[in-house]
Amino acid sequence: MDQEKPTPFSDYIFKIAHRKPLIAVIGAGSCDQKIYDVAEQVGKEIAIREGIVVCGGLFGVMEAACKGAKSAGGLTIGILPGVAIDESNEYIDFPIATGQGIGRNSIIAHTGRVAIAIDGKYGTLSEIGFFLQLGKPVIGLDTWDFTEDIIKTDTAVNAVDKAFGFLA
Repeated sequence: MDQEKPTPFSDYIFKIAHRKPLIAVIGAGSCDQKIYDVAEQVGKEIAIREGIVVCGGLFGVMEAACKGAKSAGGLTIGILPGVAIDESNEYIDFPIATGQGIGRNSIIAHTGRVAIAIDGKYGTLSEIGFFLQLGKPVIGLDTWDFTEDIIKTDTAVNAVDKAFGFLA
């Protein structure tokens, strides 16, 4: 009887990432409790549907989405602006240190298949721009309202429903 060779960890991650949808959750690094709660619910809903949360890996909206995902047994990827993986929030499973500063926003947009934008400031605005320029959908919850290309919604569940609708 032949035994299978163990699969290297990187191959394992590659297989996981290609089996499950990568949903970006973008938003500010600091937010009020209302926005935090919405982002946490978004992360939880993504995990319930077996998606993987991709974010900037820091705090505020990003931390809340990851916390929600982890509460439902989900996986999280943090695309960090700095050079140290220990800069990520505590809910990141796979921190990726880019050393690219805000340039990492482009990496987030290239990684996520769809974005859910929650609140946010100029960094979120740039991420929205990258996603739209790449022809990828952006679902908006209490975020920038400068184009009809942002698909507006009013609840976490609706946002995740819409995001997964684009992946069907």
